Amino acid sequence: MGSWHIIFTLGIFLAAGLLSGTLGELFRLPKVTAYLLVGVILGPAVFGVIPREHLEELSPLADLAMALVLFNLGCHFTLSRLKRLFHRVLPISLSEILATFFAVYVGLMLIGESGSAAILLGTMAIATAPATTILVLKEMESEGPISEYTGIMVAINNLVSIIAFEIIFVAVYFFQSDSQVASAFTQLGHLSLDIFGSIFIGVFGGLMISYGNAVIKGSRRIIMLIALIALALGLCRTTGLPYMLTFLAMGFTVANSLVEEDVPKVEMELNPLTGFLCVLFFIIHGAELEPERFIHAGLIGGGYIVLRLLGKYFGVFISAKVRKEEPEVSQWLGTALFAQAGAAITLSAIAVSRDPVLGGHLQTIILGSVVFFEIVGPIMIRQSVLRAGEVPLIHAIHHTAGDPISEFQAMIRRFLVSFGLLSENDQPHDEINVEQLYRKNVKGILQTATFNEVISFIEHSHDNTFPVIGSNEEVVGVIRYQDLSNTLFDPKIGSLVRAADLANNLETVVYPDDSLALVWSKFREGSYDCLPVVSREQPHRMLGVIRRWEILKYYIKGHRSAQGIETKQGH
Repeated sequence: MGSWHIIFTLGIFLAAGLLSGTLGELFRLPKVTAYLLVGVILGPAVFGVIPREHLEELSPLADLAMALVLFNLGCHFTLSRLKRLFHRVLPISLSEILATFFAVYVGLMLIGESGSAAILLGTMAIATAPATTILVLKEMESEGPISEYTGIMVAINNLVSIIAFEIIFVAVYFFQSDSQVASAFTQLGHLSLDIFGSIFIGVFGGLMISYGNAVIKGSRRIIMLIALIALALGLCRTTGLPYMLTFLAMGFTVANSLVEEDVPKVEMELNPLTGFLCVLFFIIHGAELEPERFIHAGLIGGGYIVLRLLGKYFGVFISAKVRKEEPEVSQWLGTALFAQAGAAITLSAIAVSRDPVLGGHLQTIILGSVVFFEIVGPIMIRQSVLRAGEVPLIHAIHHTAGDPISEFQAMIRRFLVSFGLLSENDQPHDEINVEQLYRKNVKGILQTATFNEVISFIEHSHDNTFPVIGSNEEVVGVIRYQDLSNTLFDPKIGSLVRAADLANNLETVVYPDDSLALVWSKFREGSYDCLPVVSREQPHRMLGVIRRWEILKYYIKGHRSAQGIETKQGH
């Protein structure tokens, strides 16, 4: 029986991406790692659900995703920003590049690798996965020196890795053969044309985007953006030019030729498409990973992984310490650069096309190590920005916000309203009051609770509103989950901050003898998912909480019961 249509595969990937993203949140994994893992499971390496030919047919979408990510990265490199950061980033970047190169090159030589393979692996070790790194930073919404430096260093790493690989491969090829000097110069000439050709396409495409943005209005602008990016990608793929440089140059050109306030608008227009394609990119990429290659890489592969990690970390650590950078930079910047995939895989494929024996050996090691770097790398990026205190608190908390039952009840209510079976403005009947419906076994957060205790409480709750109580169990305020997006997660102040410091003033409370109609009106006025129930006497001691979805549940059941009574009476 033939395989199913490729559209069915596309549906499987998207459904799997949706599920893996939810599981990633549950297990505190970056979504990128979750997508990669589900790709490995669906791919030929495990269950083989997806036909291998479908992976090849979908690869242009993966290329387009990478192009959009690189374009987005380039859009952050305005000249003013580069001038501000470059003198600080460049010494650290050079230290990290040299440390990684020499650690891998010398270390692999010491454990028995040939000189030509070791030096080429040293150049490939420099490369950092741009899509993985940038998307984890975007997912975490991180801001600070680690996030800023990482974006620039990823671009520098890949540029240096590509150029160094090409130059060193020409040198290795020249010294291992009887080639003439003219042949080496020919190869270097091709390299120069590739680099300048890529940059030219990127700059020209960027100028066209800036011009088109000024003359094309409305929804046609997104068509113009995708058309120019697709044309540039197609031209690079047709001519064999390295498209990574093209889209970094394109984004850089847009950032410096467009009106400053229009650059975020361009990024925002592309974000939905980028997000959609990146889900496919990582699941396809995961399906293409071959975990057994990790074993085949053997001692050299294991050595490459360890040496690359040491080079990245200590290259940054030593330079940052010498330059007296913030402690967070020296400690966590190196670990944010561990991910590796696209550039190194591409370089290993180039090596195979030029020298099947040497290239095949390099490719085995790279493909084996990529399995490790792509799974562990995103986790380390997440930890780096978390521990450096560059992430909003809301992203540091594993909180299952939104109760599935409440969402189901709300959906049923909307469905009934749409068919005229309920009125949008209907209110619950007054037959019962809060006393009969609220949850009495729900506790609040003590105002003296530490920062870590607050996080633990939120992580174990399905609510989005958390009453803060004093020594006499009186409600002194509330912490709302959505308000935490404005608070930075800083692990260093965990022992200093208390719940009272995070609480907002108490605006709305409910009393046990309140009618449901009154409480429902309070819910409709605000965006609360639950409200604290307190005693009327002073101090207002917390008795429990009443949840919006429970009133909805009672309301819908009551309405259906009333309909049943009317039907019986009619008969």
